[in-house]
Amino acid sequence: MGQTITEKIFSEHAGRDVYAGEIVRVPIDMTIGNDITTPISIRAFEESGAKKLANPDGFAIVMDHYIPAKDIASANQAKISRDFACKHDLKYFFDEKDMGIEHALLPEKGLVIPGDVIIGADSHTCTHGALGAFATGMGSTDISFAIITGGNWFKVPETIKVELRGKPGKHVYGKDIILEIIRILGVDGALYKALEFTGDGVQHLDMSDRFSMCNMAIEAGAKNGIFAVDAITEAYLDERAEANGGLRAEPKIHHSDPDANYAQVITIDLETLSPVVAYPFLPSNGRSMEEAVADDLSIDQVMIGSCTNGRLEDLRIAAQIVKGRRVARRTRMIVTPATQKIFLQAQKEGIIETLIEAGAVVSNPTCGACLGGYMGILGDGEKCVATTNRNFVGRMGARTSEIYLANSAVAAASAIAGKLVDPRDV
Repeated sequence: MGQTITEKIFSEHAGRDVYAGEIVRVPIDMTIGNDITTPISIRAFEESGAKKLANPDGFAIVMDHYIPAKDIASANQAKISRDFACKHDLKYFFDEKDMGIEHALLPEKGLVIPGDVIIGADSHTCTHGALGAFATGMGSTDISFAIITGGNWFKVPETIKVELRGKPGKHVYGKDIILEIIRILGVDGALYKALEFTGDGVQHLDMSDRFSMCNMAIEAGAKNGIFAVDAITEAYLDERAEANGGLRAEPKIHHSDPDANYAQVITIDLETLSPVVAYPFLPSNGRSMEEAVADDLSIDQVMIGSCTNGRLEDLRIAAQIVKGRRVARRTRMIVTPATQKIFLQAQKEGIIETLIEAGAVVSNPTCGACLGGYMGILGDGEKCVATTNRNFVGRMGARTSEIYLANSAVAAASAIAGKLVDPRDV
């Protein structure tokens, strides 16, 4: 019987053929922690009596949520991870000197490899499936079990096949595709399933699009999102290898068999898809750009960044739209490059200058605004167009605030107009 990519990755790690529904224990290639979730894992690690990590070079800690520390509590929280990293001489510990949001930084560093099994105590760990890996979020105690034993237990997920057809139109990106998929499935329509993105439309999606789509697979309840490795993936990996003196390990490339079993098949016609805006208070509350514009919604804040859409491509799109224009008088625009390397490249290309001249505030790489921590908190009743991944009640601040999820072009155009607008008309 044929297998999906996800089943093949688990089979390779289990040393035998496994299929959806089976429960297996497999070795973990990379475990990821951050400044919020890792201290819980560290406490569990120490309470277990463990003295050393099972796979120290397969554990990365990225300080990204409240870094630089916003208050005493976050400073003390960060100190726990710093002390642990120093004690165990962690090779992959990323702090203020080499900043980045974890799900953008690790691929950039060449630490995410096709065929890997990756876990992280952050729900958007599924981002890394864009590189042909199985990646999923788990709890902090699950992370501690992994760093103590080197492995973990999984139920092999069924797969939903998403066929993408045609070429996306102007200002239609991976963010719009995944918002449309979530609109179709709902927030639990892919519960504990893999979303496998296929079809001739994939060739028109760059890595930024793919990362964005896999990142938000969890918003449909999916266990993971995944793309098969192709020429675009290989070019990205070659660039990472050249920049970092090689990849962490040799890629193990898998493709689904023609007779693989799928729980469901969804087809998306990219040629007819408009930009999609997810209204409060669920990512599944998607509306077409045409519907959104008709509502004539005034916007108080725009936020471009996060692990979903804080990559160089997003900053380029935003800069092209705001160049020579100014952010509306009553609107704020916050831009957060996902890594320091992205920040530096954007500076070299003149993107940062363009954004600041337009009236934007550019921050260091951080998850702060996205999770309502700092660097962009919303006040009572305020409306924000954000390129982030969640628009739950109170996600970015006051419980009466509203978040509209959109791509970088929609966000930038709305900042200039001071209201939700169609970037294709700018």
